[in-house]
Amino acid sequence: MIRAGLIICTLLALVTGVIFALWPELDLAAARAFHVGERTFSGVSTAGDWARRVGYLTPFVILLGAGGIHFARRRKGDPDPRPAGRTLLFLALSMALAPGLMANLVFKDHWHRPRPSQTQEFGGTMEFRPWYRTDGACKRNCSFVSGEGSSAFWTLAPAMMSPPPVRPYAVAASLVFGASVSVLRMAYGGHYLSDVIFAALFTILIVLGLHRIMFSPERR
Repeated sequence: MIRAGLIICTLLALVTGVIFALWPELDLAAARAFHVGERTFSGVSTAGDWARRVGYLTPFVILLGAGGIHFARRRKGDPDPRPAGRTLLFLALSMALAPGLMANLVFKDHWHRPRPSQTQEFGGTMEFRPWYRTDGACKRNCSFVSGEGSSAFWTLAPAMMSPPPVRPYAVAASLVFGASVSVLRMAYGGHYLSDVIFAALFTILIVLGLHRIMFSPERR
């Protein structure tokens, strides 16, 4: 199942790259759906701010909560504290590698793609760049890929470690959560559609790949 997921996500990433390279106007059309005048986007509101705060904090609350439960049970002398140490390491490593390294260190500060709100089409001053162009005017913390979208899709990691009876529902909930946060970022004018799709696929690939390495039958 993990291997199939890796193959599917890789193919989807390739297809996404080709589609948005051939038709970059799809990014502009999706951003235009949230643009309500000058540099204003529909998601910018008090309710949107609260929703964004929840979406931003939830992954960290999950990780810290898992760590707190583990160490509290160990302190009580539980011989088999849950979540287990390997599970906790998997959660921490996947967060560090996906939203941490991949999204924020590798891409966002080096790809230079302006955000929708920064581009001329939506009241900004910078020229639009398709996803594959790295010569944009944005200097740092740029549009490609979505950091908050990556963090939201990281919740797939704890969902995969949930008890088998509820795991399918947890995985589905994590994907819905990731998609919701991603749409909200687009509604803020913070990211293009390709930014959030790539963030989702890259994050899922990292989570699945790390799970395969750490929980393969040979290591179990």
